[in-house]
Amino acid sequence: MLYRQSGRLVGVVNVSNIGRRTFQSASLGYYAFDGFAGQGLMREALQRVLAHAFGPLKLHRLEANIQPDNPASLALVRRCGFVREGFSRRFLKLAGRWRDHERWAILAEDWRAARRNVDLVPSASPSRAT
Repeated sequence: MLYRQSGRLVGVVNVSNIGRRTFQSASLGYYAFDGFAGQGLMREALQRVLAHAFGPLKLHRLEANIQPDNPASLALVRRCGFVREGFSRRFLKLAGRWRDHERWAILAEDWRAARRNVDLVPSASPSRAT
């Protein structure tokens, strides 16, 4: 993802393991580079990826597997509309150790409904200086 103000890369979001036909599903991975976390940039990037995945790619479901001790990542998927579906024991071997992960997913219809709800919320009118 490029940071608009500087043109620098700030992180990565990837959609992989795309299954077609009756599955129409994929895995989601992401990370922010040092110095860019906590600025809302990954949320913006993830929202754009969701729009592409559920739009032109015509996917039905995206799944993210997140370590339970990663509160920033868990908060990010929650804010983007993902739902916790389960827990996978010793799911991935990272840094030489098997790690548990929570399984989070979002469906195309959930994403569309959330977008409609946002569109229904009236924006705040600009305040007028008197």
